[in-house]
Amino acid sequence: MAGSWSGTMQALQAVDTEYTADSVEWCPVEGCQHLLVCGTYQLRTPEDQPALDVSEPQVRLGRLYLYSFNEDNTAKPLVEVQRRDSSAILDMKWCHIPVSGHILLGLANANGSVELLRLMEYEKNSYTLQPISSLILEERCLSLSLDWSTGKPGRYPRGRLGGMVVCYLRKIWGLEEDGCDGSFCNASIQEAEAGGFQVVGDQPLKMISSDSKGQLHLLMLSEGAAELQRVASWPAHHFEAWIAAFNYWQTELVYSGGDDGLLRGWDTRMLGTPVFTSKRHSMGVCSIQSNPHQEHILATGSYDEHVLLWDTRNIKQPLADVPVKGGVWRLKWHPVHPHLLLAACMHNGFKILNCQKAIEEKQDVTVLISQEMPNSLVYGADWSWLLFRSKKPTLTWSFDQNGMGAQAADHCSLKVAEGPPAPFQEQIVDHHVEGPTKAHRRAELNTSLLPLTEDMKSFSQLHCSSKICDLSPFSGGNFDSSLLSTCSFYDHVLHLWKWETK
Repeated sequence: MAGSWSGTMQALQAVDTEYTADSVEWCPVEGCQHLLVCGTYQLRTPEDQPALDVSEPQVRLGRLYLYSFNEDNTAKPLVEVQRRDSSAILDMKWCHIPVSGHILLGLANANGSVELLRLMEYEKNSYTLQPISSLILEERCLSLSLDWSTGKPGRYPRGRLGGMVVCYLRKIWGLEEDGCDGSFCNASIQEAEAGGFQVVGDQPLKMISSDSKGQLHLLMLSEGAAELQRVASWPAHHFEAWIAAFNYWQTELVYSGGDDGLLRGWDTRMLGTPVFTSKRHSMGVCSIQSNPHQEHILATGSYDEHVLLWDTRNIKQPLADVPVKGGVWRLKWHPVHPHLLLAACMHNGFKILNCQKAIEEKQDVTVLISQEMPNSLVYGADWSWLLFRSKKPTLTWSFDQNGMGAQAADHCSLKVAEGPPAPFQEQIVDHHVEGPTKAHRRAELNTSLLPLTEDMKSFSQLHCSSKICDLSPFSGGNFDSSLLSTCSFYDHVLHLWKWETK
């Protein structure tokens, strides 16, 4: 496949988000992959509030939009389903699997909280996001990023909640002194009930978040109510910890990037000292994503306007260094093709990179698409899980029949080989880079506040449907086009794109 990608980028729709937009996420869960969320961030200025006390913290406003994609509506395929005013949203992630039969969305917001929302269907094909849990990580700070441990397809058995839970590191995290060796294990039914953590198979559902004080926070979901619980918090960076992300293949390992220019790795079973520290980036590290298809492959981006590819077994030197001429706020691996990487490059638009030769042959990364967007700062970018082939896709319906995420049809499962995680082989590295790290901050603009109250009806079962096609990478053919979305500051626009490939 290396070098075979070519095609054109077509703009399908531009949506005015009113506030400046900084986060966009397509739902990855089967049956609801036509749904898209966009998060916004807006600073309330003294002009908006004349009596604003300069001693008071700045008020950061936000709004969450939920959209539905309809391929038959060629004029406006994205239709707004819900809007919800809140504190400013810095990051969002969908949980990749249903939890107790529900699809969950996590939000990192400007009041220092991580919030959990549940997708509900209150009428046929009509959806709403309903808040179910919120946890304040730290007072007077911003929650900057989050990631779920569910990012690797196939790691968590679909639609089955295990009856065993994690032995939740009592000794290491100081919850109990009972001689626990700190390893994840299957517990007895009594210990499972006492622990109260949500698990799928033998994997606890975890979330990692970072904040503006440089801290990382490891969270888990409690059983039944899907309530967030803090497991551990620790200082990771001297300034803002812009990004935190799991190693999707070994979820005991997490990575973080900060405004101090450091990329760090952490083993959550042995907190306190990073497993490695890299100074290879010359400015703040603000994007990290583990490749969900290929073990040991990690992508990082920075305000230094470079994307680095790493083999995590040898962190001394990156596999590739790609200048993209813009700060890299978000990186997203393609949901099917393991070598395609989408980069949101702030003032230089967005890029699609083919990393196959870099990973397999240690050659240069190929820039397939470089989409400039004048007068905007592209902060958010994400691939849709809906892919389209040359033949018209068949109408496929997926239902949650038993409240546990079981699907009547399984036309979109990613067939990825599953194997045990490899032994941990990270290293401590200290790259010396000349020159001080420059501090960068988010652009903060002024637009009007348009509050909207949602009257929502709770619904105990989730039934989603969409027109989709087979996403199997082993089906013998390549897809003809991919959908993706970007969102930006300054022009406060959500863009829908179609990448048509040959």
